[in-house]
Amino acid sequence: MQRAIRRKTVTHTREALELRPDGTLRIVVVADTHSRPDPRSPRIIAAQRPDHILHAGDIGAPAVLDALALHAPVTAVRGNIDAQMPGIPDVVTIDVREADRTLVTMLLLHVAVYGPKLRADAARLARAADASIVVCGHSHVPFIGRDQGIAVINAGSIGPRRFRLPIVFAVIEIRRDGVVMHHVSCETGARWTP
Repeated sequence: MQRAIRRKTVTHTREALELRPDGTLRIVVVADTHSRPDPRSPRIIAAQRPDHILHAGDIGAPAVLDALALHAPVTAVRGNIDAQMPGIPDVVTIDVREADRTLVTMLLLHVAVYGPKLRADAARLARAADASIVVCGHSHVPFIGRDQGIAVINAGSIGPRRFRLPIVFAVIEIRRDGVVMHHVSCETGARWTP
């Protein structure tokens, strides 16, 4: 007897963000809220004065996105717990533009790394989208690195603490002359370093 194999249909959208007139764009990246973002996170995210917020999946409840949208427009992807979130794509390609040129392309998805390495499927998607940065979540482990010529940033988690991992989010600052990435602690409000 043969069993039918059901393949998950992956939804992939593309959007553009524009630099501000001063030539900068500040993006806050959160992940793995699991319906319960840390109660300190709204104040600390607001202090970053984001132009845009990315949610890298495992949202948990739509109210999480509504609360984030009070601070800036939100782009979100579905995580492995978000099956019941219609309208949320699995992958988003984000072109950061100034006038008629793209400065940087990012790929936002939930699962992208295995330890410090890009998974093969994520690397293929990034290359197909011409993305120079992969933004992800899933592991709850904050990480900034490079693999296969692609920058990788895992936002960590602002949801319930897992093991002894920190409660953090990421900030991506894009300027005409480059990109700077770092993490911010929801416990202290200061930059977080391992």
